[in-house]
Amino acid sequence: MADVSDPQLKEAYDEVRSDKVSTQWTVFGYEGNAKIVLQGKGDGGLNELGQLFEDDQAQYAFIRVTSGDQESKRAKFVFISWCGEKVGALKRAKMSVHKASVKQIIKEFALEVHYTDKSEVSEEDLLSRVKKAGGADYSGTLSN
Repeated sequence: MADVSDPQLKEAYDEVRSDKVSTQWTVFGYEGNAKIVLQGKGDGGLNELGQLFEDDQAQYAFIRVTSGDQESKRAKFVFISWCGEKVGALKRAKMSVHKASVKQIIKEFALEVHYTDKSEVSEEDLLSRVKKAGGADYSGTLSN
């Protein structure tokens, strides 16, 4: 299990969930081998968040995105795990156990994604995944 006792983690999560502040994302990382700490937060969307992902780090992020159409816009939340390509095998293996600890803080989300390469981090792709995870599509487009 990872140490997720830092109150800044819950505070950052609550900011992303709140409609009263502009914070759209938060990212957590490691201090040592098992202590999860706040690494950043911001309001610039996935492109800004993705700049904090490091090739030699395992990180966790939580982001608010807007989904829907002109008739109905709503906030959706995504839990992201990041494991850079230069992360060692032991730390990679510990991520699955530590992810359960992080989910004690990040509890409510519509979608969970995992990235290992910065080229995978795409706002367009993420919004498409959120839309698919939501089920019904009332955008007025036809699909075959």
